[in-house]
Formats: sequence, C-alpha cells, structure tokens
Amino acid sequence: MPDTLMASTNDVVRQDNRPSFEASTSGVSWPSVVGGAFAAAALTLILLALGSGFGLASVSPWSNAGTSATKFTIMTAIWLIITQWLASGVGGYLTGRLRTKWVGLHTHEVFFRDTANGFLSWAIVSVIGAAFLASAASSVVTGTATMAAGVATGAAAGASLGATQAATRPGANVADPTAYFVDSLYRTEHPSSTVSDGDVRPQSTRILLNGMTNGDVPTTDKTYLAQLVSARTGLSQADADKRVDEVIAQEKAAELKARQIADAARKAASYLSIFTGLSMLIGAFIACTAAALGGQQRDEH
Repeated sequence: MPDTLMASTNDVVRQDNRPSFEASTSGVSWPSVVGGAFAAAALTLILLALGSGFGLASVSPWSNAGTSATKFTIMTAIWLIITQWLASGVGGYLTGRLRTKWVGLHTHEVFFRDTANGFLSWAIVSVIGAAFLASAASSVVTGTATMAAGVATGAAAGASLGATQAATRPGANVADPTAYFVDSLYRTEHPSSTVSDGDVRPQSTRILLNGMTNGDVPTTDKTYLAQLVSARTGLSQADADKRVDEVIAQEKAAELKARQIADAARKAASYLSIFTGLSMLIGAFIACTAAALGGQQRDEH
C-alpha cells in the first residue's frame, strides 16, 4: 500500500513538472505598435498641413480664377492617397523593425504577428485620430465649396434679400405663407388704380417668391406683374410683358446656377469620402506589408 501511494505521488509530480508549450508573453508587441502609430500620426499631420497649404494656394474667391472644383477634388484625392500610403508605410515599417526578436517560432507565425502588429498600428491611428484627421482633410474642400457657392449665389441671394427687406416693411409680411393667396383675393383688372406705391414691391416680391417655390410664375401672375410694371413705369403693355419675362428668366438662371454649384459641391464631397475610404484600405495593406518587411529585416540583421 505505501509503495502504491508513493508511485501515484511520483506520477503527479511528473505531470506537474511537464514543460509548458504556451508562451508567457503576448504576440502583440505593444511598444513597437504604439511607436509606429505615433510616427504615422505625426507624418500624417505634416502631410495634411502641406496639402492644405497647397490647396489654399490653388483656389481663389474670384470668378474664372484658380483651380476648378473638379481639378481640386482630383488633387485632394491624390494627396490623400499619398498621405495615407506614406504614413502607413512608415508606421508599419517601424512597428516591425522595433519589435523584439521572437525565438522558437515558425516563420509563418512570425510573418502573421508582424502583419497583425502593422495592422494594429494603422488601426490605432485611424480610430483615435479619426475625427481630427477627417476634419483636417475635408476642411479645404468644404471651405472652397462654400466660398464658390457664396460667390455664385450672391447675385440671386442679394436680389431676393433686397426684395424681401423692401417687402418686410410695416404692413407687408412676406414670410406669411398665406400673403400671396390673400393678395390674389383682392386683385382687380386695373391694378394701377387700386394698388398703392407702398404695396407694389411687396406684392411683386411675393409673386416672384411663390414662382421660385413652385418652379415657375403662373401666366395670370405674369399678366398682373406686367400691368403693375406698365402702370408704374409708363411702359406699354407689350414692353412690360417683355420686362417681366426677362426678370423671371434671370431669376431662373440664377437659381439654376446655384443648384448646379450645390450639386457640384455634393459630388465633390461624395468623391472625397470614397477616395478616403479606398486610400485607408490600401493604407492598411501597406502597413501590414511594411511591418512584415521591417520584421524580416530585424530578424536577419
């Protein structure tokens, strides 16, 4: 009985003293990952600052001057790709080169760990600095689009604002959505004898604003406007009709131009987002590849 107990005890001791094949440290080399991430972030900030400077130097608030919106979008996309690739490559290479050498691992496992560390370095830069980097990258495009839209719509907005201010004097509420319909209730066939000088501009403004909202000025409103113009300017009815048509055509042209600029700004923002996403995906691949290359050179040398 004692011999049996001793043998069992020895078996337990031998089982407890068996060598373990599980490493005591993680496969993630956090010091090198964080160091590579900081290097990539610093290089990204430098390149974005340079790109913002070049972008601001290429645009102009003056019409027919500076880079077009399409060319500016292409230049911004190319610069974002260059920034992402260079920063990811430098950060990934430093991550792989600065880690300690892993002993007793298969080359496939070493390759996997290096690529994973490179990806983690890229992910840290992307996640932590997402808000700041996205704001810095899109500030130039947003500012330029806003500037261009303001210049293009200045004429239309100024005309509408001036008319609105003139119409919002005491007793003339253009903001009231029913004002246009109330005016229609009291129209006569001879507005020259019933509409006072103080009501001509507010009424005309409401008619034009209603036409902009609905896409066109109705024929009855055009006729009424022409009668008002003829009564106040002394023009013949035919000339007054022509003047009304010209003003409405100018108003439509200004609105169309403003819509075109807004649509161009929308497309530019859409393309910028697409290019940013694609460049980030390629940047992740470059970071993994560079980390594997840096790790291989670290083990060789």
